[in-house]
Amino acid sequence: MADDLLERVRATGLLAAGAGVVVLLSGGRDSVCLLDVAVRLECSVRALHVNYGLREDASGDEAHCRALCEQLGVALTVHRVTRPDDAPGNLQAWARDVRYAAATEAAGGDLVAVGHTASDQAETVLYRLAASPGRRALLGMRPRSGHLVRPLLTVTREETGAWCRARGIAWRDDATNASDDYARGRVRHGLLAALEAVDARAAANVVRTSELLREEAEVLDVVVDTALAGRDRIVVAYLADLPPALARLVVRRLAEAATGGLCARAATRLADILALGEDGALDVGDGARAVVSGGVLRFEATPPLAGSP
Repeated sequence: MADDLLERVRATGLLAAGAGVVVLLSGGRDSVCLLDVAVRLECSVRALHVNYGLREDASGDEAHCRALCEQLGVALTVHRVTRPDDAPGNLQAWARDVRYAAATEAAGGDLVAVGHTASDQAETVLYRLAASPGRRALLGMRPRSGHLVRPLLTVTREETGAWCRARGIAWRDDATNASDDYARGRVRHGLLAALEAVDARAAANVVRTSELLREEAEVLDVVVDTALAGRDRIVVAYLADLPPALARLVVRRLAEAATGGLCARAATRLADILALGEDGALDVGDGARAVVSGGVLRFEATPPLAGSP
């Protein structure tokens, strides 16, 4: 099993021998497995551990990561941080932002590897499907996004545990992972467990569906490119003649290109945009505004409210 896991990770091409990689190391089974695999694949490995000081055993996690890195001959950077009282967003979002910012700085252009597994992928797809409408909710996490790589997306959580046991490497369990206090825990212990009671292959089927949809999304991107022909605007009459599904994708592409962010709601306003006629403007949400002038649609960022900084 260990050899099979190693070869599956090698086959992704995300951890090439000699490649500079910073592994985000929490001390849990998945990141511990990832670190050891990266060493076995002869990457130029460094590790980063972020200590948020949020749990009583945070110092124990840090000590474990130090001992593991010493055992494997890997240089470790520890980033300690305290959440400000006025930090925006929820705790998990803040921690994620801090972790990735610290990793980007530590990597200095090298790859940043995170231990997301196929199990995490299934949970992510189900969570996004419940929390946000649209096709993108089903695409899950990409194996590579810029310098960020996820080499374990073909490996389950059970397999990372089996790897660590076979290699005689200990890990630390985060008690919050067993809690239903967070949405992720409720998906894992409630929703996914219920689906696996229907069919034991539920998680694998969710992951495979996500992979197929990502491949199909690449085809759709080409179709949208063809419809726009390199332009940042489109004739409204032409947009109206497109199949509705394609027209929605074009609207979303234009909105996101104009704002530089995700604009999921733009596509839902297709009928309202077409109703603008030859001239008009409409805020479509997510910081995007549709502007029609002379029968041509373009998008811009929504102007700030009067009197706002």
